[in-house]
This record gives sequence, structure tokens and C-alpha cells, in this order.
Amino acid sequence: MNRIFAVPTENGKLCTHFGHCESFAILEVVDDSITKESYVDPPVHQPGTYPAFLAEKGVHTIIAGGMGVMAQNLFAENKIEVLMGIDAEDPAKLVEKYLQSELENGDNLCDSDHGHGDGHHQQ
Repeated sequence: MNRIFAVPTENGKLCTHFGHCESFAILEVVDDSITKESYVDPPVHQPGTYPAFLAEKGVHTIIAGGMGVMAQNLFAENKIEVLMGIDAEDPAKLVEKYLQSELENGDNLCDSDHGHGDGHHQQ
């Protein structure tokens, strides 16, 4: 089966805060093997832009540390699987773990209230 995965990244590793990533690793998988890995810059972070951007890229699965409720709901509407609570690691290693059924959904690592859009609080 062909699948496309997206991993929000910072410094080449998974960025635990989805909305603050530097880029997205886009990994294409054919028959349980990664056939292509590329990095794309995300659009300007506005509510709803990342889910629409990744849906346009044909992404089937998002591997993330955490994200707001709005993003989760938009991915669900687009029938895109979301795994959260994943630790910062190399995107290809994360996809390989997923393919071997070794990646488990965990707690949302984003502790901000994202119900109203971006929800980023200044401290």
C-alpha cells in the first residue's frame, strides 16, 4: 500500500509543537518501505492552514508531539490519521517504527489551549 506521512520538524527531528515547526518531513512509503523523503516549508501559521496544506500534499498520516484541538478536528475531517505524544526523533526512524507497529499514540505534548485558533500564550 502507498502512504504519505508528514512529520513536523525542527533541526531535523520531530518538533513536539506542531504549530512551531521549521518544516515538514514528507515521507512516501510503498509496500512498507520509505521510497522518498523530502522537506517542505510550511505556510504562514494561521488557524487551519497546516491541515489544509498537508491534505493538499496527499498526506495520510501525521506523526506529531502535540497539536491543538482545531488542527486535530481538521485532520479528522480530511480523514488523515494523527499520532500524538511522539518524542523528538528522526522522521524516517519514526515512520519505520510506525510501519513495524512500534509507534504508540501518547499524550498530546502541546499544553497550550488551542481551542480558539492558535492559542499561543505569552508568558
